[in-house]
Amino acid sequence: MTGHVNPGRLPLVSYVLAAGVFLMGTSEFIVAGILPEIGADLGTSVAQTGLMITVFAIGMIVGTPAMAALTLRLSRRLALGLSLMVFSVGHVLVALADDYGVVLAARFLTALATGGFWAVAAVVAAQTAGAAMSARAVGVVLGGGMVANVLGVPLGSFTGQAIGWRGPFWALAVLAFLGAFAVYRLIPHDAVGARPPSLTAELVALHDVRVLLVLACCAVVTGSALTVYSFVSPLITEVAGLPSAAVPVVLVAYGVGAAVGSYLGGRIGDRHPFRLLFGSAAATLVVLVALVFSSSAAVPAVVLLTLLGLFGMSTNPVLIGKAVGYAKDAPTLASAMCTSMFNVGTAVGTWIAGFAIESPLAANGPVVVGAVIAVLYFVPLGLLARRADR
Repeated sequence: MTGHVNPGRLPLVSYVLAAGVFLMGTSEFIVAGILPEIGADLGTSVAQTGLMITVFAIGMIVGTPAMAALTLRLSRRLALGLSLMVFSVGHVLVALADDYGVVLAARFLTALATGGFWAVAAVVAAQTAGAAMSARAVGVVLGGGMVANVLGVPLGSFTGQAIGWRGPFWALAVLAFLGAFAVYRLIPHDAVGARPPSLTAELVALHDVRVLLVLACCAVVTGSALTVYSFVSPLITEVAGLPSAAVPVVLVAYGVGAAVGSYLGGRIGDRHPFRLLFGSAAATLVVLVALVFSSSAAVPAVVLLTLLGLFGMSTNPVLIGKAVGYAKDAPTLASAMCTSMFNVGTAVGTWIAGFAIESPLAANGPVVVGAVIAVLYFVPLGLLARRADR
């Protein structure tokens, strides 16, 4: 896949893919702002309803590498378009379902499509931008997910509280259906005569120890931040004492921090990757520890959640860029595994946080879990820094 790119300017493809990721980022965490509404309608507790996020994460863990392997020989524009179509169908099923088991199954299906889209989108973005701007391009694409935290998730939360939680799922279904046609038309054709990717070569690329360490970093860094984000509604209402109407505002604040962090992380990471990775890891840990002790005060809690978005999400484009770079000529599965491992961290973190929130720690439990996970990040990151140039 080739195309002319002006020096210093990303191709249009990067922004088209970011729009698709925006829809999928909205879907993954829209549940965070309407947990009580969904639980009341389906007759489940807040902890049980949180499984909608956990199941989505598990679907991406399984689906991202699986879908990347299954669609490896499809044109990338077709793979991206099909992913959006399946994503749309999954949201229709959620919007129509009255049984919680059906809702979870539909969320799993939606996650499979999301994983397939994210894996291919990151590779297309990195390769069309070129090596010098790969992290920046991936940062823009992932920034679509961060903008989802600024606009999509808060707007969905507000809409879900106003007209019912099913409304946002109908909206996502329609937008994804339209987006499938837009992506198919705008994504360029694969290069004529290009050799079809080899699954064997993709698997061999994963044997590089540096790729494996990047994957470990992906799991830990996401687990620390998104464990807290997934349970932000009870944290804000039960611990900080704010009304439920404030939850969308807090989600916007977190999302702004995450969007800025993803963008700056991509730009800084192209020049100083390990300074960025270590600095963000240390800042994330400090923010989470501070939040443990000050979450009962509304203003400090909101400020710290904003900073959590800023630092917690700034490393993702750098990590994906590193994985794609280390995998060299077989990057698709490496990119897919990054997305998968991001969701390993989310799934494990939210699962543990579900127990923590029902413990004496109550709604502050997920923050404690996130802080403990953040400490672990320095282990694979330190090993990666030692092996980076080998």
